[in-house]
Amino acid sequence: MEEIINKIYQLLTVYGLKVLAALAIFIIGRWVAKGVRKLVERLMTKSKVDPTLVSFTANLAYIGLLAFIVIAALGQLGIQTTSFIAVLGAAGLAVGLALQGSLSNFAAGFLLIIFRPFKVGDLIEGAGVFGVVEAIQIFTTQLKTADNKTVIVPNAKLTDDNIVNWTVKGTRRVDMVFGIGYEDDIDKARSLMAEIVAADDRVLKNPEPQIAVSELADSSVNFVVRPWVKVSDYWGVYFDLTEKIKKAFDANGVSIPFPQRDVHMYQHDSQSS
Repeated sequence: MEEIINKIYQLLTVYGLKVLAALAIFIIGRWVAKGVRKLVERLMTKSKVDPTLVSFTANLAYIGLLAFIVIAALGQLGIQTTSFIAVLGAAGLAVGLALQGSLSNFAAGFLLIIFRPFKVGDLIEGAGVFGVVEAIQIFTTQLKTADNKTVIVPNAKLTDDNIVNWTVKGTRRVDMVFGIGYEDDIDKARSLMAEIVAADDRVLKNPEPQIAVSELADSSVNFVVRPWVKVSDYWGVYFDLTEKIKKAFDANGVSIPFPQRDVHMYQHDSQSS
């Protein structure tokens, strides 16, 4: 009986200390991991990083530290963790290959949130889609088109293509072309268009609107009309100026010619031949 008690005492002495040490490593390590997660959240929030990325990065750091702590605690108990780490590495590789497309979208979403080529509310063009950004998520970006459709674009497609941000500069140039007949007065037409553009309060004074002859086309003399407006006023100004200039031309006898072609007909005299 005394020998059995001595063996139990020896086992408790050897393994009890290891168990206590493993518990201490786990408890203290978990407390440190939580502290690191809070620190990451605080620092990223102060840096005004996107909340989605703050939460994701903080949780990722916590999970990574927790996995390291668990492995350290198991090693303290005498468990061989080398094979365990190898299995985890192989499993991670298999999962990575299976989720290759998703991981590329995740990496692209991370870059979009870090470098911020656009933000929620911006009007952008990318991956063949033109619309207002409604949400930037880790894997996808949600856009709303002009006809009120919601388009979900994978982030990898956005980063692999050119991104045009129409909002970031605050202003946008309206490019319009108007043609008049060759017999019409160029100065009169320019004056009419200048008056209409100047009368629109949405047109910015700086930069100044540009009105100039751009082309002597087959059937018309073409003017470019290029006023600058706020991004939100673009389509309103475009439609209104198109209608007002057409009415002004009609009221003042300035023609907008149709495409035309001169046809010369020759009569063949069969008797003379």
